[in-house]
Order: sequence, then structure tokens, then C-alpha cells
Amino acid sequence: MRFGTFIPQGWRFDLVGIDPADQWHAMSALAQRADAGPWESLWVYDHFHTTPVASQEATHEAWTLMAAFAASTSRIRLGQMCTCMGYRNPAYLAKVAATVDVISGGRAEMGIGAGWYQHEWEAYGYGFPEAPERLKMLREGVEIMRQAWTTGQATLDGTYYQVDGAIVQPQPLQDGGIPMWIAGGGEKVTLKIAAKYATYTNFTGTLEEFDHKSDVLRGHCDTLGRDFSEITRSSNFDTIVGETEADAEDRLAAVIARVRPFVQDEHADRIERGIRRSDGFGSVEQVTEKLARKGEHGLGYAIHYFPEAAYDTSGIELFEREVIPALS
Repeated sequence: MRFGTFIPQGWRFDLVGIDPADQWHAMSALAQRADAGPWESLWVYDHFHTTPVASQEATHEAWTLMAAFAASTSRIRLGQMCTCMGYRNPAYLAKVAATVDVISGGRAEMGIGAGWYQHEWEAYGYGFPEAPERLKMLREGVEIMRQAWTTGQATLDGTYYQVDGAIVQPQPLQDGGIPMWIAGGGEKVTLKIAAKYATYTNFTGTLEEFDHKSDVLRGHCDTLGRDFSEITRSSNFDTIVGETEADAEDRLAAVIARVRPFVQDEHADRIERGIRRSDGFGSVEQVTEKLARKGEHGLGYAIHYFPEAAYDTSGIELFEREVIPALS
């Protein structure tokens, strides 16, 4: 199994209490720590407003962070989980990503999805198209990016995007362009797009749901004549790991106590329930066992979000010391 880690950027109230002037230092230090550690990749979210409620707390922009991490790290790969197709013109996004790839020496990943956070869509003036339209935007945008990275320019007279000889130079350094992570588990459209374009997929759920989505993806690959094994399946995990169950509970309590003043109690309780359900929550033994079982069912890449990262790295250190070596 391969491993990635999220860098806190404020979106999930994971930089509260840190002065905004000092938040880049906190993020950069964690990125450099990951760069020196066992992680294959670091990740950020592509969102503008905090969740589960919008607030005035800082949320740092994903692709700006990509460029900053590209210049301030040396080894680790750089991804977003996931870029919202509707937030940027796809030819422009292809250009931005190619530049990040060059700055990083060929370490960029492209996590891309249809988007879902209605509040920020509308607040930023993007409207909020119905899901079928957002998925069609995703399909057109992915085609434009693939053209741009393989030919140096893109032309598409689409329903949602029209580009005519858009030049994307410099080209990404990676052969074949930047790897595509198609995020989402929509069975009729998203997984079909993934079967055609993705190097990686990213969807979550129970073991039974993971198996079902995998079977749907395999079916789309068979229809298109693509080898299913070419696509690495990944999932994201909210991760709080302790030496013991009691240690994990104490860590979770500290996280919830930190965010509760910024969200309503019902949201804080929902966050707590979500973390408890995650395969990344529990003692070292519990987390290792749950992830190993997912690996036996085809999970090839686990991306971990540590909500305590900006305040306490001891849980990350424990995961690096005990869990990663057992599963790598």
C-alpha cells in the first residue's frame, strides 16, 4: 500500500488559534516534514469556505499552495483532493498545473472532480448547476487537459467549454502528462470518466461499498477495452491513531473540543461520528487491521487526514513508525 497525507489549510477548522500570518509557516513545516518522511505524496483540498459551516476562518487556496510546496519541497508528490472542475477554465488549469509540474521537477498530481459545496459555488458567482451538468463539465474539462498535456494545445467546441488552439507551454515534465485522479464514486458517469482517463480513482465507503464501486469501475473498463489493473484505487481517511484505544479517544476528544466553538454542536457531534466510523481511527492494531483488509480488497493508495496535525504531530509519528511499515 502507498501512502499520502493531507496538509491542514484551514478548510476543516484545522488551523484555528494560529495567527493567519503564521499559518504558512505551520503548513510549510508539515510539508517539509512529510517530504523527509515515508509519505509518497502530500495533499490539500480545493475549497474556499470552511466546512461544515462557512466562517471567516482562513482557508488557503489549493493551487497557490501547490506552487509554494513545489518550490519548498524536493521529493514528495503534490496533489489536491480534489480540484473542482467548475472553479477554473480547464485550459487555464492545465497551464497552472503544468507550471507547478515544472517547478516541482515533475511531481504534480491532478485530483479532479465535479464539485459539491453549493455554498461556495454560489458565493463565488459560479451558480450551482445540477449534478448531470457538473459531470458533463468534468468530462469536457478532463478532455481539454489531456489534450493540452499530450499535444501542447487544446481545441474543443463543447457545451460548457470552448477552446480553440489553446497553447499550453511549457509541457509537464512527466511523460504522458500529469497523472489524473478522478475523484468520486458516481457509477454512471464519474467512474466511466475514470475508466477512460484516470491513472487513479478516489472513492470512500464501507468495504462492501468499496467492492461494489470497484466492480462498476471494472465493468466500465471492460466496455472501453481498458485493463482494469492500470488504475490504482485510493481512498481518504480521517485518521486519529493512538497507542491504545483510550489514547485514540483522548486525541479525538481534544480535536472535537478545538473545533466545537467554531461550529454548532450538531456539526461537532457529526464530525466526531464521522471520525469514529473511519478506518483511520483507533489503536495502532485496529487501524492497521482495517487498512490491511481494505488492501486485500484492492485498495492500493491510502491518503490520511490528521485533524491534529497543526497542533500535535505525535499521532503522525506513531502512524509513520507503526502502521506504514506494516502495510507498505
